[in-house]
Amino acid sequence: MHAHIIQLDIVWENKEANFAKVKQLIQSAPINPNDLIVLPELFDVGFTLNAEIATDAPGTTRAFLQQLTDDTRCTIHGSRAIPDPDTGKLHNVATITAPNQASPICEYAKLHPFSFGRETESYTAGNEITSYQWVSNQTLHICPVICYDLRFPELFRHAIHQGAQAFVLGANWPDARIAHWRALCIARAIENQAFVIAANRTGDDPHLSYLGNSIVISPMGEVLGELSNEETILSVEINPQSVIDWRSTFPVLNDIKLI
Repeated sequence: MHAHIIQLDIVWENKEANFAKVKQLIQSAPINPNDLIVLPELFDVGFTLNAEIATDAPGTTRAFLQQLTDDTRCTIHGSRAIPDPDTGKLHNVATITAPNQASPICEYAKLHPFSFGRETESYTAGNEITSYQWVSNQTLHICPVICYDLRFPELFRHAIHQGAQAFVLGANWPDARIAHWRALCIARAIENQAFVIAANRTGDDPHLSYLGNSIVISPMGEVLGELSNEETILSVEINPQSVIDWRSTFPVLNDIKLI
């Protein structure tokens, strides 16, 4: 099984330009059917608070993700903003499409909008931890998380109790706190004995700079692959059996006590 992180220099508020970039990068990579392709948070528009531009109410981004799945025969871990009818704001959502499925197999609304970055002005929090199965020659149980969620270990711990073996994270994590990004990705993998597959953007938007540093961590905390700041693809082999073996060899999770 192979996972491919698309580390993208997102074109600000321009969906068609970003769709074209994603397709071009995918064509340059050794991607095979049933692989997993992971895109950064809000890959279609960037981390914008402009709800009118960000919203995928017409379904343009969803249709793009579905077409990408149909073209590659891969599971696509994408991202988009969808309206919340109860608040009038948006949900920042991970949308996952898979081969032979007419609709997304999973949608996760970000539990922790980034209030420090004013995300709560345009986006409202989700209320559910969810998961999906990445099926290739083996199966991996994945919990999707988004950017700022990385700072909240209780989310990850709850997901482990629901059977998660891996966490896939899409982000727009700025360079000012990039050291935290790497440390927290490794910590979440070690403490949960799970893969962490973390896709960050690179480049600049009108407000912030991003250094990329997309990374894949093993259940033992080993760095399986890592990028610097270039716009490119990181491809890493994933062995689901290693989660089962490590949890059996060193059964830390059996000693969890919830107080």
